[in-house]
Amino acid sequence: MRYRLTFVAGLAVGYVLGTRSGRERYEQLRKGAQRIAQNPAVRNTAEAAALGGRQVASKAFATVSEKVGDRLPGSVAERVRSLREQRAAEEDDWGTSNT
Repeated sequence: MRYRLTFVAGLAVGYVLGTRSGRERYEQLRKGAQRIAQNPAVRNTAEAAALGGRQVASKAFATVSEKVGDRLPGSVAERVRSLREQRAAEEDDWGTSNT
């Protein structure tokens, strides 16, 4: 889905830059893109994808830091520990971050 959206966005940009259709056609494309971006279904999907990505990244961070943390130099291991503590402090009761 992401690649398809990127491809369509690239086509739109290429069309606008590559043709001489003028400002009117550019404004039509811009308004269409705004309508799509403001669509509640699109926004909900984007927010869900962002939340899922944050959750996966958080799990990956925790797993890697647990497995590799002992093999790192002291200064790096301390930085990983401080990041882990910061991450735990940022989560609220709902399990989401405050960022």
